[in-house]
Amino acid sequence: MEIGAELDWGADAWREVRTRAQRAGRAYIWLNLVEQRLRAVVAAVLRPIYEPVHGEDDWVVAAAGPAGQEWVQRAVAVREVSRRKGYLLDPADDNVLSFLTLPQLRELMVQHWPCFEPYFDERRDVELALDELEVTRNVVSRNRALSEAVLAQAERASAKLLEILGAGSDVPSARRLPVDAVESLVGDRYADVVGVHSDRVRLLRQFPAEDIFGGARRLDAIGIGLNLLVQNFSGRRLVRLAESGCRVRLLFLNPASSAVKRRERELGIKRGELSRSVEMNILHMRRVRARLRDPGAFEIQVYDETPRFTAYLVDGDGSDGIAVVQSYLRRTRGMEAPVLVLRGAGRVVKADDAGEEGLFGTYREEFEVAWADSRPVS
Repeated sequence: MEIGAELDWGADAWREVRTRAQRAGRAYIWLNLVEQRLRAVVAAVLRPIYEPVHGEDDWVVAAAGPAGQEWVQRAVAVREVSRRKGYLLDPADDNVLSFLTLPQLRELMVQHWPCFEPYFDERRDVELALDELEVTRNVVSRNRALSEAVLAQAERASAKLLEILGAGSDVPSARRLPVDAVESLVGDRYADVVGVHSDRVRLLRQFPAEDIFGGARRLDAIGIGLNLLVQNFSGRRLVRLAESGCRVRLLFLNPASSAVKRRERELGIKRGELSRSVEMNILHMRRVRARLRDPGAFEIQVYDETPRFTAYLVDGDGSDGIAVVQSYLRRTRGMEAPVLVLRGAGRVVKADDAGEEGLFGTYREEFEVAWADSRPVS
């Protein structure tokens, strides 16, 4: 009998497999972080209660109680096998707690909730987040297809749970742009780029203007018309921002310069259309400045050079800076150009990169040079 099985995978099959692997890998990173954090919390709360009585090796068994005897004994057996075969690379993992799964750690927490209650406000929030993660954990552990919706739900639940469990962040700018789990692990491979969006619409969908500019203490912007700021952040909001102490420097392309005319030809738009748009934006910012008690804290200047990029540097003088950068393409309007989101100082880098500033410093320096060569708008 001939068996004519088809073993080859075509391009579509490989594409599907890679998509599955990418989503599963991303979900695994979040699950791993949550599991490690929950393990640390369980150890910090229950260990001082059970270890003095039952000893270093048996306190987890005692904490599990009769209801958890089956799974805790299974964890003990797996630990012994790992010991004999040399699978334990880190001595810190040579304990029973390190071999408990996420559902088992949750069970310990639920069983002893009165011990955890002083540290967490709502038990329901913790359990709901863990319920959402259990769906993802089952899919990833069994190597099944993970939908984009379930992955997004898992990332939200993980971020919420890590916040509840007090994981915190060592990156100051996380208050404005939350640190992604994948960024924490591989961000050093991409300088300080933490986000890439195909156009400005997709940027604002994930990172609204209020999140970018709200609460800023310093705002430096350079571009042609600065539409991201002018059209998406109201004048009233800008006034409140400046009155709260934010120092603003806006650098527009001179609407009467030859560079504007060249840009109009590149984009194939009517003569004077772009210059009028830039002039209207400048007038709008002048009205904002006129309403301030200290107009000197809100500076507007123009430059005459060929525009190369637009950049919004928020809190660029500190460790919590964020930048939104777009390059000018020949036949692409600013709304449609790719967008880079940069995180300033404070990112995690490799030891041999510690002296490098990354792209954020490059664009900040370019802004300062352009600002020095520009002239003020009265």
